[in-house]
Amino acid sequence: MVPDGEPGDVLDRLDPVVLHHIVNSLGWPDLRPLQRAAIGPLMDGEDAVLLAPTAGGKTEAACFPLLSAMAQRRWAGTSVLYLCPLKALLNNLLPRIDTYAQWLGRRAALWHGDVRESQRRRIRTDPPDVLLTTPESLEAMLIGVKTDHAHLLGRVRAVVIDEVHAFAGDDRGWHLLAVMERLERVTGHPLQRIGLSATVGNPDRLLEWLQGADAGKRVGQVVAPDLRREISAAPDPGDVVDTSDVLRSVATSPAGEVELDYVGSLDNAAKLIAALHRGEKRLVFCDSRRQVEQLGAALRAREVDVFLSHASLSTEERARSERAFAEARNCVIVSTSTLELGIDVGDLDRVIQVDAPGTVASFLQRIGRTGRRAGTVRNCLFLATRGEALLQTAGLLLLWGRGWVEPVNAPPQPRHLVAQQLLAVTLQQHRIGDHMWQQEWNGLAPFDRSAAPILRHMLDNGYLDEDGGMLFIGPEAEKRFGRRNFIELTASFTAPPQFTVLAGRQEIGQTDPSVLTEERAGPRLLLLGGRSWRVTFIDWARRRAFVEPADGGGVAKWSSGGIAGLSYALTRAMREVLLGADPPVSLTRRAQARLAEWREKAPDVVHPAGTLISRVGDDVRWWTWAGYRANATLAATLPSIADPVQRPTDLFVRLREDLTPAIWQEARSGVGDGEMLVLPDVDRRAVSGLKFSAVLPERLAVATVAARLADFDGARAVLAEPVRLQLGDAGGGVR
Repeated sequence: MVPDGEPGDVLDRLDPVVLHHIVNSLGWPDLRPLQRAAIGPLMDGEDAVLLAPTAGGKTEAACFPLLSAMAQRRWAGTSVLYLCPLKALLNNLLPRIDTYAQWLGRRAALWHGDVRESQRRRIRTDPPDVLLTTPESLEAMLIGVKTDHAHLLGRVRAVVIDEVHAFAGDDRGWHLLAVMERLERVTGHPLQRIGLSATVGNPDRLLEWLQGADAGKRVGQVVAPDLRREISAAPDPGDVVDTSDVLRSVATSPAGEVELDYVGSLDNAAKLIAALHRGEKRLVFCDSRRQVEQLGAALRAREVDVFLSHASLSTEERARSERAFAEARNCVIVSTSTLELGIDVGDLDRVIQVDAPGTVASFLQRIGRTGRRAGTVRNCLFLATRGEALLQTAGLLLLWGRGWVEPVNAPPQPRHLVAQQLLAVTLQQHRIGDHMWQQEWNGLAPFDRSAAPILRHMLDNGYLDEDGGMLFIGPEAEKRFGRRNFIELTASFTAPPQFTVLAGRQEIGQTDPSVLTEERAGPRLLLLGGRSWRVTFIDWARRRAFVEPADGGGVAKWSSGGIAGLSYALTRAMREVLLGADPPVSLTRRAQARLAEWREKAPDVVHPAGTLISRVGDDVRWWTWAGYRANATLAATLPSIADPVQRPTDLFVRLREDLTPAIWQEARSGVGDGEMLVLPDVDRRAVSGLKFSAVLPERLAVATVAARLADFDGARAVLAEPVRLQLGDAGGGVR
């Protein structure tokens, strides 16, 4: 049981009923260090970021103090919001949180896009004490005509944001901050903000971000008692954050728990997975839906009991897979990042990663799915299917071994979300004053006076109307976003159009339209849910494809969204591996041999003293090893020598084929050491992928995408380094 507390024991601050159930219902002898450390600040009403490994008890660390405060201060109505980035995670958490609430005679409920209208009506008329939802559904409550948002949300006191790092690193984070500021306008008082996170390199900055307009004005702290020292701020390019103590607590790993193998193909990966660890429960991560489908089909062909999970499978299909996997023993589930966040799929024996995730943070989330049972350890087997994937994995594990994890930074200049919020708040209020609108976000930048040019454009183009000093929704906004009560306004990202795939009445998932339109000989076959299907009928108007089972040969394909590319830190770590650095993990003989092959050709692509420019025939490449964004910035900054047709890559910038040392020196001297960097060129197709970009002036939409393509720090670091020129007859040397 919980030890008898001496006077002043922090456990005494919890409600006695909560403490009773911790001992007698859960059978816990004590709380974890994080859960103890969170009691004081959370019951004092402080903002906080609770930092702990996956399965570190963060949900309980937030719920026990907040439920105690709810009882002691007699909060009524919906007083706590619990926000998650994934509906599946909310579904998974509801029974647990509702159980804790019922200890005190309270109730938790769920609201997201898959919740039936009958359940929403009950919530509107009889609000729960804890409401689990997504930021998008919270936005829908604020603007929806069916919901009296003041009645439902007016008594909220605290907001818990689970997996807060998943919000903060993309546009959903900007949307979340803006919606929370508007919620404070509804409640009439500041909201206590509590973020739960497993893996961040800059938790203090994350806390500051989470506090929004009140950053620096409210008391808050990072609660991470298992860590022996705080994580430092974001590094300069090429440096690493010294988080060795942090990551030892997250994923301490003697050699052998993390292993790197080179298998050369996805089919070979399937052979190995089918043969290894039989009788155990294995979770396999891939970083594309197409790879998940192909690997799932290959495993099924080898009579492996396999389940799949990715965003283009129907909700029912994913739920069936996750439920069956949780209940099975000798099986494999293959997933994209949908199972990276804290969804419970039962006790795992093994995590296998095909190729490499893009970040150390993702790896930590994934390895954290194992080692939860007593007597087990966290483990991960990497299977590289390509040579470059092996190098990327080795670089990622090199960073991990040094105790480095990426800082989480919000994407810059979210002008498109400013436009979205102007429309959303106008819908919420029905009308707003043309000089008072900026108050709706309590001064949070960029939802403040700096948005005036965007507002003027929206008025000039009919997205907003103005009459008598008041702003109203305009006809163009009605036309573009008015369907289904403006539901399009609640999502901050654009999903590529997809066709729904149905076998009879059963929805299997969604597929890319190109699978249905591209010319192919024979019957049209697609791969979905790890099975092949023959298309029998396409309803073009309703975007539906009807299918029946097929023996094989299906094609899986989806359009990728967002800006691709590896980071400066990761590509620099890959460079170090080429130059001889080994990650502190077990490498199979195949992996060692393939790395040795890479290192043999290293002099053609890397130089230990700096960057390298080399010529092979007419192909001239500047091997910067700086990541896509830094390379795009360098190409835009040096247009006189950059190839105008070929795009940069993660590893190099293509230069004009007639480059000479003299031409290089002239171009290089014109930019100094990075004082005159230029934003990257923007493909207009990338602008169309920015949701609400149509509401912006074109120049601002282009500038927004360009800012997100840029890495000025990485570009400056490259420009500060010596360059070795290996141009054959054109000359060479270090410049």
